[in-house]
Amino acid sequence: MAASTSETKHVREEQVSQAVSDRAYPLRPLLAASVAVIREGRVLLATRLRPPAEGLFSLPGGLVEPGETLEEAALRELGEEVGVAASIVAFNDHVEVIERDADGKVARHFVIASFVARWLSGQGKPSAEAGRVVWARPQEIAGLPTTQGLERVASRAFRVLQAEKLAGKIRREHM
Repeated sequence: MAASTSETKHVREEQVSQAVSDRAYPLRPLLAASVAVIREGRVLLATRLRPPAEGLFSLPGGLVEPGETLEEAALRELGEEVGVAASIVAFNDHVEVIERDADGKVARHFVIASFVARWLSGQGKPSAEAGRVVWARPQEIAGLPTTQGLERVASRAFRVLQAEKLAGKIRREHM
């Protein structure tokens, strides 16, 4: 017999609560992946609904699951968080998030591998993990409340994509 909707919702809420508590005061850094999806000169951003950085705009992403590659994790999180599909172009950069409590103990530590991707489908929509979703031009990012380093990572993503386009053009011209 299938579980009722309220039972399923309760189980999911418990899983989310456990995941959040498992991330506090970790024994070792937690590995995560994110993706800068670029479409028509804009990058996809979404506000975070949970700590760390609750309420701030960030690239879609999350923890890497056992048996999953970094790229697979980035694309899975993209689909789960904002309903967008993309194609990875290249590795972009890494970000380290280390938060300490009042006593100096490490309260959170994430190492995030960030990728650049081309948009394939989906407009971007809020979910249980992502609030407001926007497609921002590079110059608009500075005016948004963002996670630390987002402007740098997004700027680099646009340069990586431009370099990849140029390399593709050169390869085609020399064939």
